[in-house]
Amino acid sequence: MSSDSELRSRAPAELHGARAIAHKAVQLATKAARANLTAAADDSHSNLGWDPENKRFLSQPISNKNGTWYVGVSLSPLSVSVLHETVAVETLMLEGLTYAQAIEWLDAQLHAAGLSPASQGVIPYKMPSDADKITSFQSGKEGAALQTLAAWFDLAHGVLGDFAAANSALKPGPSPVRCWPHHFDIATYVGLEGGDLESARGIGVGLSPGDESYEQPYVYINPWPHLPKDDLPPLPAPGHWHSEGFVGAIATGEEILTLDNVEVGLSDFVTGAFNIGRKKLGM
Repeated sequence: MSSDSELRSRAPAELHGARAIAHKAVQLATKAARANLTAAADDSHSNLGWDPENKRFLSQPISNKNGTWYVGVSLSPLSVSVLHETVAVETLMLEGLTYAQAIEWLDAQLHAAGLSPASQGVIPYKMPSDADKITSFQSGKEGAALQTLAAWFDLAHGVLGDFAAANSALKPGPSPVRCWPHHFDIATYVGLEGGDLESARGIGVGLSPGDESYEQPYVYINPWPHLPKDDLPPLPAPGHWHSEGFVGAIATGEEILTLDNVEVGLSDFVTGAFNIGRKKLGM
């Protein structure tokens, strides 16, 4: 898991440019998956895993007669890879290339593997404007920030993985820890009862790299259905309640970095806020 020094190498509020570049880059992997996998009702065929050993995103596995393939995206250095049985066979450094050139290269690699081209994958959502307007990968001064952003995803993957394992006895229980390329958050959803997801109680636990709510990475614990804004109990350090648009327990990157031991302190916050959410939901 990433060290405190990696997380502190760039202020959380200075990662928005890197976030936009990374968000655009991971669409390469999700487009490849969308072009080659049967669509799942919950869109999970398009989501991404995190490879902690190599600190990169990986598409869902794509299988054909030649084996199992993945498309990976690394943030530092910024690159896209085609992997066969988790071993990279071809890698393209993205710095200085256009998004169109990256798609063209990826199409050629997928064709050589006997797969459908990524360019056939249709993205059904609207990207945030800062990521959508990127047509070429010019990281420049954001190179170091991309490394810091990768450290935040790595931290979240480790903390969320441990949290999901600790709560595996719950039913339906935690979903796999995955990154969703629409909002670019990495998360697990803990179902607390069966039934229709629109009404069944549960809690989303994850990390956003930043969005319109907070222009920096933040960890969230969002009970569903939303809790009423009044009578919210105190949260463990270093978090606070967010109540505009949604009601959830939040710890921003700046708040998280006040912890003496980030990994331990963040794990304690996630567990404490989750237990408060369960109690407020009556579960």
